[in-house]
Amino acid sequence: TRPGPHALSGHPVRPLSDAEMAELQGLLDGVPDSLEPLDLSSVDGYLCGVIVQPQPVAETAWWPRVLDVDGRPPPAGFQAARLRVLVGRRHGELASAVARRQWFDPWVFELEAEVETGAEAGVEDEDDGDGDGDGDGDGAAVDAVYPWVTGFTLALETFPRLLERDGPEVSEPLALIYRHLGADNLDDADELQAQIEALEPPADLAAAVEELVRATLLLADAAGLPTER
Repeated sequence: TRPGPHALSGHPVRPLSDAEMAELQGLLDGVPDSLEPLDLSSVDGYLCGVIVQPQPVAETAWWPRVLDVDGRPPPAGFQAARLRVLVGRRHGELASAVARRQWFDPWVFELEAEVETGAEAGVEDEDDGDGDGDGDGDGAAVDAVYPWVTGFTLALETFPRLLERDGPEVSEPLALIYRHLGADNLDDADELQAQIEALEPPADLAAAVEELVRATLLLADAAGLPTER
């Protein structure tokens, strides 16, 4: 169930329509070549990583990384007002869902190479006989969630307060997210790597997406964020 009309972080919670999501991706594509903006799925993961921090992160602090992963300022004259409004609305929607510990639909998309439509993920595909249920998981699912996960990890690298907390209440949900990065990106994280190796691979994309949502809500608990009713 989507959260109803509510305001968090100064933004009314009105979910973006499909047309507005397409508009947002077009605006991100139009960011000057001198910058490296996030894409639609990475923005979504990034916002979730921002929201689950133990202390609120001001929009002025997190916004620059949407336009550039290194936080470089845009060229003079670049107009980002509409882009900022759309991203702010998504932030408000996600913050409301997290505050209420409710399910949200991550912006995770099936790869166009896997399906002709490139439709939004989150619903289990029909069995195509290619090996679901064989215990090996779904490699396409990992590829599909990777952009979302890179956005989430960018937020935790930029705002590391959550990572400063120890204990399984943090490491276990982090393992569900970081598993999609690969071992090469987990230097100096032997304990987390051990937890990842103990996990069963997600059976399909729907299972992988469900884990992202569950991990986000568990991290909100671990961060001590209050629960709204």
